[in-house]
Amino acid sequence: MSGIVGLFDLQGLRDFDCTLVREMNESQRHRGPNDGRLHLEPGLALGHRRLSVVGIATGQQPLLNEEGSVALVFDGEIYNYQALASELAALGHVFRSGSDTEVILHAWEAWGEACVGHFRGMFAFALWDRARQTLFLARDRLGAKPLYYAALGDGSVIFGSELKALMRHPGFVRKLDSRAVEEFFAFGYVPDPRTIFLSAWKLPPGHTVSVRRGGPLPVPREYWDIRFSLDNPIGFEEAAAEFGGRLREAVRLRMAAETPLGALLTGDADSSAVFAAMAGVSEKPVDACSIAFGKAGAKEAALADTVARRYCGNHFSGTARADDFDLLDTLSGLYDEPFADNATMPFYRLCALARERMTVALSGVGGDEILAGHRRYRLHLAGERLRAVLPAGVRQPIFGLLGGLYSVTGWAPRIFRGRAVFQAFAKDTVEAYFHSVSLLDDDMRRRLFSPSFRRDLAGYEAIEVFRRHIRRAQTSDPLALVQYLDIKTSLAGCVNTRVDRASMAHSLEVRAPLLDHMLVEWLAALPSAFKLRGREGRFLLKKTMAAQLPRNVLYRSGKRFTVPFDHWLRGSFKGRVREIILGDTLAATGIFDAGYLQHLVDTHLLGVRDHGVSLYALLTFEAFLRHAGQAASSA
Repeated sequence: MSGIVGLFDLQGLRDFDCTLVREMNESQRHRGPNDGRLHLEPGLALGHRRLSVVGIATGQQPLLNEEGSVALVFDGEIYNYQALASELAALGHVFRSGSDTEVILHAWEAWGEACVGHFRGMFAFALWDRARQTLFLARDRLGAKPLYYAALGDGSVIFGSELKALMRHPGFVRKLDSRAVEEFFAFGYVPDPRTIFLSAWKLPPGHTVSVRRGGPLPVPREYWDIRFSLDNPIGFEEAAAEFGGRLREAVRLRMAAETPLGALLTGDADSSAVFAAMAGVSEKPVDACSIAFGKAGAKEAALADTVARRYCGNHFSGTARADDFDLLDTLSGLYDEPFADNATMPFYRLCALARERMTVALSGVGGDEILAGHRRYRLHLAGERLRAVLPAGVRQPIFGLLGGLYSVTGWAPRIFRGRAVFQAFAKDTVEAYFHSVSLLDDDMRRRLFSPSFRRDLAGYEAIEVFRRHIRRAQTSDPLALVQYLDIKTSLAGCVNTRVDRASMAHSLEVRAPLLDHMLVEWLAALPSAFKLRGREGRFLLKKTMAAQLPRNVLYRSGKRFTVPFDHWLRGSFKGRVREIILGDTLAATGIFDAGYLQHLVDTHLLGVRDHGVSLYALLTFEAFLRHAGQAASSA
């Protein structure tokens, strides 16, 4: 694990300021506290901060080839590096170290841009080839590792693992992207490839970009996409047995480390399955770490302890305060963009606790998306069945009216309760799923934004993010379609971002076996009924692990790892919440309608409506503005 930065002169061979490069590099010191080095030559500067995990004695970066004509900085892990090293050695390549970094360098020399197709792991790297006058940037298939870049007005391209590195450059313009603001208040994060700033972009997962001196500005190229073919003819029992073997292989590959290694247990089926697989391939007890986030988190800690004791693991647990309001400021400095994910705070505290015992931790990240564990999938499929029976001309007036009349309807069957559910039934497939994941629905966002900001948007709506991806989904299966949307949006933009920033803040490397791309591809070929059957998501995992994990772990219900909005917003922090949301920072942007901000605060505090999620999004946006030193102009 590491932090990488760089500057590249598109047009010439200027010398970059070493002090500036070092400052950009040091802004990411938390990502790699063990070492920090630079490589500078005319027209190029590379920086690297290192967290030593594999190849500790010989893995220093930037790494150059024997002739010094190729230079590389790399963040992540290549789990199949030993097999690739053998393959490359057979082609005549000579290795000087035992690190996965050197494998990338030789793979480039052997296969060029196609090298990324050979890697099995999580990675973001930048490689400079002087002979080809090319800077090559790459990001892993599922977006576990981040990479930001920007083209500046002076003809240079800058990049880094985190936006904060780019923000250290005096030529970086911190002007907000109006469309990104609209997307944030819909999704709770800014989806790839956009960032909150007009001048910067995220390299999307499964993409590379080649920047050639004297050439045009960089244009990303996709090298991988997930395809839900659903055409594997395998039977369910056989699939369950194969899934168990594939999970163990993915776990085994990720247990290679020269530093203390363990697991993050959150009391759910995904992390418990990963831990059980670790215990099955390890010759010694596996360390596990869990945390209780306030009183409500005691259940998670107890379930985690049950799993750890079953496998005689060394379980370390802790408790985090639920009234940790001031952590908002700390997190806004870590994420660099507004980020309203409600699992961020407990996960940050879990990583801090884990780092006391381990440098590398395996987790169950990604199970919700690839194994169909989200409750919203079941609700969406129920809606799809209804949409198939009732034409839009019938659904829209009926459920549109019910959505306007009821905020909570206790008289209805569970799947029909709530204003959002009624409104979703009135919409088409994509609109309905977008509505189900939105923090603020379309009407609320229109009321939230000022007239001048709505003019800046020029009719743009965040649902276009989904529509862009839906055109490439290559499936009409209702479950596969929404899984695809989540993999392309929330997995990279929210889940993996949460994991990367929270873990790297504590110099902890988190690995996700369930996001092994070969496992993901295999699962995408299985019938949807293997993943979601009736009311049971994660169906394949639950049946596979039935003999290995307690039933109350596999079939647990309820949300986990959530911020106590009500405690904050109606309790001891309500004065601070009112002061922040109605204060000068948000008002100065010109983005928001002051009357609607007042309405949100008043109706929530009086208990008329629950606007906790919306208010939390506003709190995180305000914290971002203060940390970014954002001027009032937003468009």
